[in-house]
This record gives sequence, C-alpha cells and structure tokens, in this order.
Amino acid sequence: MSLKQKAVKGVIWSILESWGSRVITLVVFFILARLLGPEAFGLVALASVFVAFIQIFLDQGLGESIVQRQNLEPEHLDSAFWMNVGTGLCLSAFGILGADWVAGLFKQPELTPVLRWLSLGFILTSLTSVQEATFRRKLDFRALSVRALVSTLVSGIVGVTMAFAGFGVWSLVGQQLTNIALRAVLIWSLSNWRPHFRFSPRHFRELFSFSINLLGIKILGFVDRRSDDFMIGYFLGPIALGYYTVAYRIFLIMIELLTNISAKVAMPAFSRLQEDPEKLRQAYYQVTQMTALIAFPSFLGMAALAPELVMTLYGEKWLPTVPVMQVLAFIGLLQSINSFTSIALIAKGRADWQLKLSFASSLFNVIAFSIAVHWGIVAVAGSYTVRGYLLFPVFVYLSQKLINIEVLEYLRKFSAPLIASVAMGLAIFGVKSVLGGEVYVTLAVGSLVGALVYLIVLQWIEPALVQSAMRMVGSLKKQRKSA
Repeated sequence: MSLKQKAVKGVIWSILESWGSRVITLVVFFILARLLGPEAFGLVALASVFVAFIQIFLDQGLGESIVQRQNLEPEHLDSAFWMNVGTGLCLSAFGILGADWVAGLFKQPELTPVLRWLSLGFILTSLTSVQEATFRRKLDFRALSVRALVSTLVSGIVGVTMAFAGFGVWSLVGQQLTNIALRAVLIWSLSNWRPHFRFSPRHFRELFSFSINLLGIKILGFVDRRSDDFMIGYFLGPIALGYYTVAYRIFLIMIELLTNISAKVAMPAFSRLQEDPEKLRQAYYQVTQMTALIAFPSFLGMAALAPELVMTLYGEKWLPTVPVMQVLAFIGLLQSINSFTSIALIAKGRADWQLKLSFASSLFNVIAFSIAVHWGIVAVAGSYTVRGYLLFPVFVYLSQKLINIEVLEYLRKFSAPLIASVAMGLAIFGVKSVLGGEVYVTLAVGSLVGALVYLIVLQWIEPALVQSAMRMVGSLKKQRKSA
C-alpha cells in the first residue's frame, strides 16, 4: 500500500475517531453541564492544571521520536517503554504526596482528594505511549480509533451515571479515570508488540537527543495553554474558571474535530516526505487549505450563533461563557492552519525551531494573561487571541524558511474560505435580526442559511477549490469502502 493510500485511510479512521468521540463527548458534556454547576467544572479544571503539567514528563517526547525516526530498532521501543513506566510510577507518587501543597496554593482544600485520585492515571498512561507511537508510525489509526470510541463512550456513561446519583465533582473524576484505564486495557489488547525486559542506554540516548526538544516544547506548550487557567483559578476562583473552562472546552473540541484529524496523519506523512521538499511543500499547501475550507466557516459560525448554542445545549446559567466563546473563535481560525507549521518543523527534524517558537508564544501569553486577568475572563480570552495574530507572521516566515513556500501563494490558499465565511457570518446576523429572540428557530434557520451562503459564495469566487474538495470526498468514500 502506498504512502498516499495509507494517509487517506488514516484520515478516514481519524475522522471516525474524532467525530465519533467528540459527538459522544459533546452529549456527555451537555448532560453533565445540565447536572453540575460551574464550581464543579472549575475545581476539576484547577486539578487539571497540575495533572497536565505532570503528564508532560510521562512520555518525554519519546513517542514522537519513535514516529519521526527513520531507522527504528526493537531496543528503541523497549528502552522507551521502561523509561516511561519508571517515570509514571515516580510521578504518581509525587502527585499523591504533593496534593496538599497544590490545594494550599489555590486555597481550595477540596482539591486534595481530587488530585490524589487523578494522579493514579499517570502510571496507567505510561503503559500506553509506546504502543500508540507504533500504530501512528505505521499510519494504522484503526486500532487507535476503536480504542478512543469505546473508552469515550464507557467513561461518559460512568460520568453521567455518577452525576445522576449525586456524586457531584466526583462524576468528572470518575469519568477521567475510567477513560484512562480503558485506553490502557484496549491498546494492550489491540497491539501485537510486547516489551522485553531490557534497557539500552545507547538506544535511549538516540531517541532522547531528538525528544529533549519536544519535551521543552511540551513544557512551553503547557505554559501557553494552561497559564490562563492558572491565572483565572488563582485570582478569580473556581466559579469564574468553570465558565472559562466550558467555553474553552468547546473551542478545544472544535480544534480536535476540524484540525487534529488532519494533524494526526500529517505528522507521520510529513516525516516520510522530509527528503522530498517539493512533495512536502505541496502536501503542506493541500492539507492547510482543506482544513481552512472546513475550519473557517465553523469557527465564524460558532461566533455568530454562540448565544443560541449555549442556551440550547447548556441552559441560561452558562450564558457568561458566550463572549469567551466568541473571542476564542477568532484564534481558532489561526490555530487551524498554524498547527501544520509546527508539524512540518518537527517532521523535518527542526524541533529546536519549534522550541524557540513555543518559548516566544508562552512568554507572550504569561505576560498578557497576568495583565488581562484583572479585567475578567473575556479579557483573558482576548489577550490570547491578540497574541496569536501578532505571532502569525513568524509562522509564515518559518514555513518559508523550512519548506520554501511562496508567501503570497500560501496566503491565497485561505482567501476564498475566509471571504465566503465572512459572507456566511453576515447572513447569519441578518437572520438573527429578522427572527429576534426565537432561540431554537434562529439556531436552525441561521445554520442552514449560513451554510448555503458559504457554499454559494465559495463556488462563485473559486469553483476549482470546490471541485478539488469534491474529488477528495470521492476518494475518501472509495477508501472508506476498502477500509
């Protein structure tokens, strides 16, 4: 099977995983948001700041190093596995023992038991990263998709059942632990690879020489993504963080649905093409343009219909999340295309460039969040968005430097989707002005009219792009049948 065929099948299974998992997640999230208040979500979000930071050190970038490495030997896998397991045991012990200190930092004593239980997930996660990397390296996303769907569904059922039974915040904890445990069990049952009892310092150093940069990138990525949660939780408390978390969760789900599907396949595909600059450049153009074709109207549509979406899905008590969602939608436009620059950097072995880029982004965020938090959660979201647009020229420059893109050609790839999306947004606001406060009718009619306007404008200004997308859909259907 050719690399292109493997990539197409990988996209199909990634779509099944991402859309299936996210539909389940949205339904579960909708039910839990109806049953629980912002304080429960805020408390778990505070715990997640600590948990997410510790999780960075579990894999240490070894999984990506396994995917990226051209010549891989069995000793590489064994060494990475046992290093991960040893690290997982140490981090679980550290999380359990340090829970009191973290709870004291946020002045939330209720955090202590939550942190201790969530820390058990570190050892479970450490058992799975090498198996995941081997599947991704082979562009075999079927097993990963089945695993994600099953674990998301079962853990969602556990969380909802616990919420109905009155367990409150422990519903969210139980959901997370069930998800992690099931992922570990399923990946071992689906994988043929088993570790041998050996550890090779030489093979570990070969992996770590590349992954050390990725570890630094992940640390800075944590600061980039989680410093807002830390600032809001520390200065504004768990209720404000609960509102922000729900808005940001919706934003992340959209990123997962609209961008990460292609990103999961792009990393191994770009790695295979790293010695062929022309094919890599064309693949980069295509994947970014096709992602923008879907992501741009989705994010601008979310911004236009945010009040109706929140009222329909979560109820009136979550309306403070609306302006945060609307602001984050505009950074979603950039993130949907910038992510492929980061993937290309790593695939080409320039993780050191990505490390510097992550450092600049994190520094901007920490400074902006520390200032904006005093004006509330909307100001925090606004500072995050402004930072993204200030750094966009840097992403373009790095793409030009690394794979020799033509800047005007690159920007032209996004002009048609952007123009059509703006027209769609204006049409939606027109519908809202006519229908007034009819929430459900406005949501249905606005979505339909917006989609039609987007397709009509896109066909009018760039019919070749629509035809290219239709051909890709046809190819996906054929590959789906064989898959």
